[in-house]
Amino acid sequence: MTAALADPTLTAIDRCDRCGAQAYVRVVLEASGGALQFCAHHARAVEPTLRPLASMWHDESSRLTDKVALAED
Repeated sequence: MTAALADPTLTAIDRCDRCGAQAYVRVVLEASGGALQFCAHHARAVEPTLRPLASMWHDESSRLTDKVALAED
């Protein structure tokens, strides 16, 4: 298992395999063990096809809408 899969947290350097935008979803395919990364948009587009083939579907797209606590001055 690679370091990327040992810690599934996605960072700003993880990019979508379809368009190159920041990835928020990592999918590990059951048959091959290969991993794919997608932006939220492309993850939604491929989910009906890939979810049944996935052994892991790690979705952090909620980070796009989470409210960030602002530090008080």
